[in-house]
Amino acid sequence: MVMFLFLVVALAVVVAAVTLAVVGGGEGTGPLPEVAPERPHDPLPPDRPLDRSDIDRLRFPLAPRGYRMADVDDALNRLGAELAERDARIAELESALAGAQPHEAHQPHISMEKPRQEEQR
Repeated sequence: MVMFLFLVVALAVVVAAVTLAVVGGGEGTGPLPEVAPERPHDPLPPDRPLDRSDIDRLRFPLAPRGYRMADVDDALNRLGAELAERDARIAELESALAGAQPHEAHQPHISMEKPRQEEQR
């Protein structure tokens, strides 16, 4: 019977200690402090365009049910914006090149190929 009472008192002390630790224990600190979310700073460089190595190094932190949708959405939005910007720049350069080609037709053709032996004689 003494052992039973000892176990009940020990269990009550453990429950009280855990409760005080969670609630704050009278230290004025309140409940357990909030934990900072496991969210990295923006892993994509903000000061330059992205390149292949940035995408290869990109890792998303895990959430209880997979990846955090906000992190993935932010990265995809950034990638989409940069790809659209590059596509617009490529289209601009292609149109500038197409506009410059008729002017080049009046210039003599310069070949970098070696002349055949028949043409040298």
